[in-house]
Amino acid sequence: MSERGSPRRFDSHRFADAGLLSQALTHRSAGTPHNERLEFLGDSLVNLFIAEALFARWPQADEGALTRARAELVRESALAVIARELDLGAQLTLGPGEMKSGGHRRDSILADAVEAVVAAIYLDAGFEACRSAVLPWFQAAMDALPPPNKVGKDAKTRLQEWLQGRQKPLPVYALMDESGDDHAKVFRVRCTLTDPPLETEGEGGSRRAAEQVAAESALDSIASIVRRTS
Repeated sequence: MSERGSPRRFDSHRFADAGLLSQALTHRSAGTPHNERLEFLGDSLVNLFIAEALFARWPQADEGALTRARAELVRESALAVIARELDLGAQLTLGPGEMKSGGHRRDSILADAVEAVVAAIYLDAGFEACRSAVLPWFQAAMDALPPPNKVGKDAKTRLQEWLQGRQKPLPVYALMDESGDDHAKVFRVRCTLTDPPLETEGEGGSRRAAEQVAAESALDSIASIVRRTS
């Protein structure tokens, strides 16, 4: 499908071939040509753009940290957030079944459409123009990343690694309270460390969530202790 001569703008990019954008926004349920092949190409482009940006942003980070950060930025739910910021759902062409089931709101469809649009921009204008148009979509999420050594690791894992790295006893988590109705439970958990001697508490909608909050509090307390004694 080609619509040359009918330029169409998407975010900051003005398409010379509006047909590429139309295809990128067409789900397979709506017939052909649809966006699956574009998704394939766009996935590789997004991974390359983000890998390159992280490589420049974190010159001291190791491969593991860079890989975890990239995975955090390009995961399905993260791409769906970008799609919603770009109001992509309202622009999708879906088949009757997908329209009826709310496909324009589904993370998987939105994420695939983002990748397809990236590929469409690349085919329309080339690598540099595509990178310039696409990277700003990820800027806020990139700025919100934790330090390289903390990316992709939850609080309990980070606390355990900190203690193990110093040959200290592991934390003990204990359920202190469970309240609320079945559909709105609140769990309160205590995290106890013997070295350094420390107790923190956390609340959450599940025991695991409460343990994560308690572990994060313990890490904050340890950081304060380290700062005072250094």
